[in-house]
Amino acid sequence: MYACVLVVDLHLPTTASLKDKRAVITPILDGARRRHRVAVAEVGHQDRWQRSELAFATVASAERQAREVLDAVERFVWSFPEVEVSAARRSWLDEEEDER
Repeated sequence: MYACVLVVDLHLPTTASLKDKRAVITPILDGARRRHRVAVAEVGHQDRWQRSELAFATVASAERQAREVLDAVERFVWSFPEVEVSAARRSWLDEEEDER
């Protein structure tokens, strides 16, 4: 089993309120959930208008498959002109640590 989380830090230069932010973030989260079948959440900067940290998680039977899903999700996030991606990082679940 391979489980990975992609965390993306975003800058939202055109938003002037939390309502504006929600209007930009919701299509990203819903679209990734629907198109790529990943678990999604806003995990950071919920109270800031022009910042957001989004997390996308997937589980697969092959490492290659998990990588391909998160590669597609990352391209999907980059496709939104309203956001600037500040950083993206991945974390893998290590089964060996859990078996101890």
